Amino acid sequence: MPAKKKAKKATTKKQIKRGPKSALKAAGKRAIKPSMKKAGKPAGKSATKPGAKPSARTSGNRSASKKPAERAPVAHAAHPAARVVAPRPVVERPAPSKAEEFAIEAARCMGDDKCTDVVVLDVRGKNPMTDFLVVGSGTSDRQMRAVLHHIQDLGEKLGYQAVRSTSDDRATWLLADFMNVIVHLFEPNTRAHYDLEMMWGDTARIEWERPGTASRDRAGLNVGEAN
Repeated sequence: MPAKKKAKKATTKKQIKRGPKSALKAAGKRAIKPSMKKAGKPAGKSATKPGAKPSARTSGNRSASKKPAERAPVAHAAHPAARVVAPRPVVERPAPSKAEEFAIEAARCMGDDKCTDVVVLDVRGKNPMTDFLVVGSGTSDRQMRAVLHHIQDLGEKLGYQAVRSTSDDRATWLLADFMNVIVHLFEPNTRAHYDLEMMWGDTARIEWERPGTASRDRAGLNVGEAN
C-alpha cells in the first residue's frame, strides 16, 4: 500500500477516535491557514479595498481625532472703575443779553422775598410773545403782591416798564409782562395745576442764584453750592 493512503487512513482513524468535534476543529484550522497565506498579512489587520467605505470604528476614530472648533474670544466689559471718562468739552456761553440779565435779577428778587421753586426758562424762538419766563411760588396773598411790586420797581431801574400786570381775585396767580420777560407768581396749588414748567419742559433753564448761595431744585431741597 502506498505511503499516502496509509497516512490518510491514519488520520481518519485519529478523527474517529477523537470524535466529530475534533474533526471539525482540525478542518477549520486547515481552512484558515491557506487564507492567511494568500492574504500575506496578519489576521489582526484587515486590508481595505480602494473605494471601500471606512468602517464605523475607523470613522469614529477620525472624528474623535479632529480638534474641537476654537471659539471666538468673548470681549468682557471693563470694570466701571477702570473706564476712563473723557472730559466734556467746555462750551463758552455768550454774554447774557439785557433781557436775560433782567430775568435773572427778577428771579433773585423773588428769592430775596422768600419765594420758593424759582426758575428762569429760556423760551427764545419757541414763544412768540416773550424770550424769558420767570416762575416762582409765594406763601400768602400779601407776600405775593409785595413781591410783584418789588419786581416792577426793579424793572423801572433797569429800563423795563411793565406793560400790564394781572391777578385773580384771590391772588393765586400774579403776572407782570415786561415784553421780553414775563414774570409768573403762583400759589403752590395753582402752580401745580397749570404746570408751566411741564408746558415748556423742552426749554433751557438759566442759573440765577448768586455765587456762594445754596442752589435749590424744584422741590426746594438744597442740592449743593453754586459756583
